[in-house]
Amino acid sequence: MTQITLAEASQHLSDLIDAALEGEEIIIIKDNQPVVKLTPVLPIKRCRQPGSAKGLITISDDFDEPLEDFRNYM
Repeated sequence: MTQITLAEASQHLSDLIDAALEGEEIIIIKDNQPVVKLTPVLPIKRCRQPGSAKGLITISDDFDEPLEDFRNYM
């Protein structure tokens, strides 16, 4: 965890952003008190799209046929 003053943070913001994207936790302090925690934003999850895999999945014709090993139990 890196603590940096507000004045230093404003001068090195792009470097601090790169460090945060690499997983480092950056705390910005003002008047010797932590005020901001710099962390990367997680990617936004997209909503499900019904039918988005159409044509990508195939099921064999005998998919629901009984298995040979279990024919005696049927």
